[in-house]
Amino acid sequence: MIQYLEFKDARCKDCYKCLRECPVKAIKVVDHHAKIIESRCILCGHCTKVCPQNAKSVHSERAEVEKLLAEGKVVASVAPSFVSSFNLQDFNVMRLALGRLGFADAEETSVGAREVTEQYRRLLEGGTYKNFITSCCPAVNTMIELYYPKALSYLAPVDSPMVAHAKMLRKKDPDAKVVFIGPCIAKKREARESGVVDAVLTFEDLAAMFADKGIAPEEIARLPFKAGGGVNRAKYYPISRGIIKSFEKYIDGYEFVAVDGAERCKEVLENIESLSGMFIEINSCDAACVNGPCSLSLKAGALRANADIRRYVQKDMQEHAAAPYEPVTDIDFTCVHERRRTEDFIPTDRQIREILAKTGKTKPEDMLNCGACGYNTCMEKAWAVANGYANIDMCVPFMRERAESMSYEIIQTSPNGIVLLDNDLNILEINGKAKELLGIRDHDIKGKGIFHYFNPTDFVIAQSENKSIHNKKVFLEKTGSYIELTIIVLKDNKGTYAVMKDITQETKSSEQLDKVKLETLATTDEVIKKQMRVAQEIASLLGETTAETKVALLKLKKTLQESGEGK
Repeated sequence: MIQYLEFKDARCKDCYKCLRECPVKAIKVVDHHAKIIESRCILCGHCTKVCPQNAKSVHSERAEVEKLLAEGKVVASVAPSFVSSFNLQDFNVMRLALGRLGFADAEETSVGAREVTEQYRRLLEGGTYKNFITSCCPAVNTMIELYYPKALSYLAPVDSPMVAHAKMLRKKDPDAKVVFIGPCIAKKREARESGVVDAVLTFEDLAAMFADKGIAPEEIARLPFKAGGGVNRAKYYPISRGIIKSFEKYIDGYEFVAVDGAERCKEVLENIESLSGMFIEINSCDAACVNGPCSLSLKAGALRANADIRRYVQKDMQEHAAAPYEPVTDIDFTCVHERRRTEDFIPTDRQIREILAKTGKTKPEDMLNCGACGYNTCMEKAWAVANGYANIDMCVPFMRERAESMSYEIIQTSPNGIVLLDNDLNILEINGKAKELLGIRDHDIKGKGIFHYFNPTDFVIAQSENKSIHNKKVFLEKTGSYIELTIIVLKDNKGTYAVMKDITQETKSSEQLDKVKLETLATTDEVIKKQMRVAQEIASLLGETTAETKVALLKLKKTLQESGEGK
């Protein structure tokens, strides 16, 4: 299966904007990244326009088209909204530019659109339709086939202008390949399912091909061209009420209205049974095809594009006389729109309740239906979870509540004292340990000034200097405790919070150790003094004894010497 739309993981994470904007919730979130649910997607392309990170990419068939151009004869069917995207007022310019790319010929898709209008006219004049819904927008057709089966009986059984024109081109030249060029993504799927359109280029693809080949349509437009063609009111098709304007006259019994934008389309389709006698021109894009997802951006957007198309058609009418129109009668433009089904799992009420309970939603008043997750209701989100399209943690209020609960538990169970203050030094949050250290017995002190319980000087200094204080030793006289105080100044002047580490035991142990050391030093000093006295006394005694011994020995020596001499 071709993936017509893709998401770039590197740029897409936990945004949910595309999911919020998707009219049929055809997006799932896997590992925090959005993915297209192919069986649910109508390819309206709205997600590509609202993505703030430009994380969506459209499958390009440029390589296939270039291969077709290299192999044989290729004819282009160009959506009339080329006028606004390429800022051109003459189709001859587009035909010549496409010729330089290798196309054998090119025609406006409005040629097929005129036949579609003719088919609508015949069906309306038959008077068998309670309501009549146009079949030109493939995104709306798929929306009806998938999600609004009751509207199928009102959907015109007629080909879109693209398919009708392709049938006409193939009738004219069976050997030619047909490539549709326009601003629509849904045309890619429709083309493959039709069997008569060989490939689809978006206007973005075509602009890139022109740029690579050095083809500048605005320069070609300066060349002189001979007027050609004829009046074709179906060139109004790409603007809101364009299909209605393509009728030469309105059909009695019907109110002709235009509905554009996916949300307005849903509103009409949901209430289609309550309507009667309505011809409904319906488009999934706001302002119709000129504002398609792959149209080229121009200044003034859809308003300017609308004016460009009107000017183009009016110019055509002024330059060409109205010629008799002969409808095509040898081609069948019938299209049978059949019921499509998604691959969704239908959870039971019990399963839905179990999923809701996991996010704390057990009562009707718990259903916030805030839409932050991308789904319109909590029930819808639970259904998505059951199908594997969403995760429990996509519920923002639940995750915030859980985070706050976890933060509260961490603060309250912390072994350190924690105090959070506002800019006026009023207590916003305080845990039990801080109360214990500060000797606070009051149960509720939130909103009271910290100066009632603690010297605020350090907080004032930290705030005034916008500088945090770390690991300052403070003695709390009231409780006789010692703390290591850290004060953090919050960003954007949102207050301060303090962490009080209880170091009383360590401090007291340290003081006791210091006392022991001093006592030991004193004792040691006394011992040393005593030892010195003993040593001195011993030395003194030893000195006297030595002197006496020396005298005795000298006397003995002398006596011996005298005795030896007498012999």
